[in-house]
Amino acid sequence: MPLTDLPLEALREFRPDVREPADFDAFWEKTLAESRAAGAGAAVLREPADTPITGLVIEDLTFPGFDGEPVKAWLTRPVGREGEHLPTVVEYNGYNGGRGLPGERVGWALAGFVHVFMDTRGQGSGWGSGGDTPDPYGSGPAQAGWMTRGVDDPAHHYYRRVYTDAVRLLDAVRALPEVDPARVAVTGGSQGGGIAIAAAGLVPDVWAALPDVAFLCAWERGLQVAMSDPFQELARYLAVHRDQRETLLTTASYLDGVNFAKRITAPALFSVALMDAVVPPSTTFAAFNALGSADKHIEVYPENGHEGGQTYQWLKQVEFLKARGA
Repeated sequence: MPLTDLPLEALREFRPDVREPADFDAFWEKTLAESRAAGAGAAVLREPADTPITGLVIEDLTFPGFDGEPVKAWLTRPVGREGEHLPTVVEYNGYNGGRGLPGERVGWALAGFVHVFMDTRGQGSGWGSGGDTPDPYGSGPAQAGWMTRGVDDPAHHYYRRVYTDAVRLLDAVRALPEVDPARVAVTGGSQGGGIAIAAAGLVPDVWAALPDVAFLCAWERGLQVAMSDPFQELARYLAVHRDQRETLLTTASYLDGVNFAKRITAPALFSVALMDAVVPPSTTFAAFNALGSADKHIEVYPENGHEGGQTYQWLKQVEFLKARGA
């Protein structure tokens, strides 16, 4: 497969003019304040997971997300570390995947971390082992998928709810007795990487941000150059709704990872793949180059597609966190 975007030298300097609303911060402050108030009386529930695994502690976690609505996650941690405050990694999932079954993701816990894997509301039926969290909202006319659900107004958009879930999970995790609240990192691949960027931008004192082949960045650029879905959902929507381009791009500006990346000050380790036909590398580099972090790094996989670095990258992430106090 050939390179799918700009040469690496150009990518390292790529800084597109991404729209940023004047009320971006106020919009998100209001959103989070409303959801924190709505979920203030809701308990974070923990139940033992139904799994044959005995070498780790795996729990079914339910926490109040957007508007206080219940959202699921798996909490996996080492055995025999009770009474300690452990470094923690909160992970968000890729497009149309759910949290799956307990015990499917154990690497972080086996490496000595608390690992929390969030279910993505409404998703979980495209690959993997399913999801358990509904999204109890409809929308106006939309293209199949999630990119254009609620595209008429950022307050209605699907990703407003997902990003809020991501932040509310950080609120819940930091209060757990096993967790060191000063050492909570966020990660994820593709859509999960984009959610991690949003979470780190909205919670600037996270320990670290570790997004891989991050989607949901530089939406207008993705609309122009992406070869496949999910960005092409935007193009198909506009091919029908020809008069809605400005509305779509205005809504997208409240959700664009580049605008969240500007607000990230935590150490950051990104990754990108230059033969990625799903997430154009320039969209990920647009977020990376916009980072407010002084401590920022990006791993480049020249011959890989959207799978990115996989376990090679995970090993680099573990090393990155250990070098920063894990």
